[in-house]
Amino acid sequence: EFNKVGPGDEFIIEKIKDLKCKKILILNKIDLVDREAALRMAAEFEKYKVFDDIMPISALNNVGLDALIKLIIKYLKPGPMYFPADYITDRPERFIVAEIIREKALMYLEDEVPHGIAVEIEEMKERKGRDLVDIRANILCEKKSHKSIIIGKEGRKIKGIGKSAREDIERLLGSQVNLQLFVKVSENWRDDNYRLKTLGYFR
Repeated sequence: EFNKVGPGDEFIIEKIKDLKCKKILILNKIDLVDREAALRMAAEFEKYKVFDDIMPISALNNVGLDALIKLIIKYLKPGPMYFPADYITDRPERFIVAEIIREKALMYLEDEVPHGIAVEIEEMKERKGRDLVDIRANILCEKKSHKSIIIGKEGRKIKGIGKSAREDIERLLGSQVNLQLFVKVSENWRDDNYRLKTLGYFR
């Protein structure tokens, strides 16, 4: 229930109450209840005197997200600069590209396929004489039955995934992208440490 602190909530509160750091409680999905219910829920958690701030948001409707980001920034402490100021990540571009494709696949597939999919980049290279990057990638799934779901009727799913991913990758790389996607069955890839390493999940 949204207006009741449950045993699971109390378990987490007990675990974090003595941590020497700022604690922000985020109450998501406030779009599903009225304002009074959200305020009651916040008041219930305030009684525990554990959280420095309680922030009601709706991630779906983009309500309260800007305020949450500002709050997090307020609590962040300055630290040493480990990377140049223009770095956006310490991960290789190939890994970021793979994660973009995986994100779009999960968005398009929703609950049709479990989250047991991965993306491996077979080829990623700039085409000579053109502002164009050729990318060939495989979407890995664990069962044959998932392959047809990912491809979709008349290839609609895979085309949608590719179009959406390509747009984000072009923004990332700052150039045009020719993206080719294939679907391959790789049973139990999540249990294969070597495969996980080649996919970039181990460093």
